[in-house]
Amino acid sequence: MRVDIITKEYPPEIYGGAGVHATELVAALRRDIEVQVRAFGRPREEDDTTAYEVPAELAAANAAIQTLGTDLEIVGDVAGADVVHSHTWYANFAGHLAALLHGIPHVVTAHSLEPLRPWKAEQLGGGYAVSSYIEKTAYEGAAAVIAVSEGMRRDILRSYPSLDPAKVRVIYNGIDVQSWRPVEDPALLERLGVDPARPSVVFVGRITRQKGLPYFLRAAEHLPPEVQIVLCAGAPDTPEIMAEVQTLVRALQQTRNGVVWVEEFLQRDQLCAILSTATTFVCPSVYEPLGIVNLEAMACGAAVVGTATGGIPEVVVDGVTGRLVPIDQVQDGTGTPVDPDRFVADLAAALTEVVADPERARAYGQAGRQRAAESFSWAAIADDTRRLYLEVTGQAPPAR
Repeated sequence: MRVDIITKEYPPEIYGGAGVHATELVAALRRDIEVQVRAFGRPREEDDTTAYEVPAELAAANAAIQTLGTDLEIVGDVAGADVVHSHTWYANFAGHLAALLHGIPHVVTAHSLEPLRPWKAEQLGGGYAVSSYIEKTAYEGAAAVIAVSEGMRRDILRSYPSLDPAKVRVIYNGIDVQSWRPVEDPALLERLGVDPARPSVVFVGRITRQKGLPYFLRAAEHLPPEVQIVLCAGAPDTPEIMAEVQTLVRALQQTRNGVVWVEEFLQRDQLCAILSTATTFVCPSVYEPLGIVNLEAMACGAAVVGTATGGIPEVVVDGVTGRLVPIDQVQDGTGTPVDPDRFVADLAAALTEVVADPERARAYGQAGRQRAAESFSWAAIADDTRRLYLEVTGQAPPAR
């Protein structure tokens, strides 16, 4: 069997969880089957991997139209595959057309949903209508849709009610606990200004509406003064949200010391070193299909305080691997808290509870690493994905 996996993100061009997922899944699948990777961006040197850049004729076009142009470059090369598997709306158009053109099943992995990210209109303008159309068309035409959590599956069926529920399968994101592990790097911490002797709350993520960073920055105002705030945050969606975060960080730095903002790109071992020194990791997201970043923190032995939304409660076990913060959300697709002040106060209370009890935080971290290793291995995820490929090609009966 040959599977062609289409993804915008692939090493070395990775900036989010979808890219991590595609990279790890490909490595695990290649142990048993042929996988051709078709990725956006600059040429790669990896075997069986082809990269596609934006056609020169579309250099000045809207970003969404550039994406569709890149997709069209990919479609013809999928000839000969038994299955085409696309990741995110960026790749969905290529997967959908390749399935029609070559008469093969198209599998989609849902890492996020355009109807639940209306703030993307700030970034894409009219391109958001294009991305929404592409995603809807691809999902409704797919042979199978993979949801990365039960929460994500519910969101998919709510967003696209015409989908046959039997086509929507849950296969979790995973984590490589050999690569994501506790790491000591005192020199790095000193260079970045992180004091390992102080209790700390660490945030890692892109600066987007869905990651909820402004809520955490407001909650940080209420943390005990000895607590260090470490932000590994970059890649803003828009200048507006970047300006908002900058204003909040500056205000926080005026009232407390130990506020460290790392904007540079960090390699995996460097992130491991920061996560390993955290008293707790924080995930204040208002939308998170699963949250690979929580698994990364858990694998490094950090307690996790996360919002009880999306797939986060399927990863973080409240009172065992960390704490879940309740949130009542506006039902307009934005994920905005009904009562933002209450959410901020609850987030601050949960973080204070964890950082005030280092022994319990360490116990949460130990339990988290064990859970990551036992329940989210890429080998198991690849097995489930491979079986789905056999099902959609008629080589195995559907799972019950």
